[in-house]
Amino acid sequence: MNKHRVGAGRAARSACVLAALLGLGACSSVGFGIGIPVGPVSLGVGVGSGGVSAGVGTGVGPVGVGVGVNQRGQVIGGAGVGASVPVGGGPVRAGVGVGTGTVLYDPNRPSTAPVVPQAGARPPASAADQIAP
Repeated sequence: MNKHRVGAGRAARSACVLAALLGLGACSSVGFGIGIPVGPVSLGVGVGSGGVSAGVGTGVGPVGVGVGVNQRGQVIGGAGVGASVPVGGGPVRAGVGVGTGTVLYDPNRPSTAPVVPQAGARPPASAADQIAP
């Protein structure tokens, strides 16, 4: 197997994961990030118009997916595509990518869980019960 082809896949995967992580919180975010391949995943850190984010992602070829956390504590998931080119003669590559995503968890969003009545509590009176005889 061609080691440059393997490196290209990792770099493209890193580029697209970072693009996805940086472009997630605000759909029109622009930024810069770096990804480090660690086995089958890439660990990334980025800074963009949406703030600082860190995450993990993986991909196949130019397509990648990732999950990250931004400085506001939001957990964001996304997907993207990217490409890279070799820089110099070593294993270093430069890449670009585009991605999209969504907020999976926001600690500042009020909970939408149903309210469970406490044991022994009386239900509120209905309109019919409030009419005097």
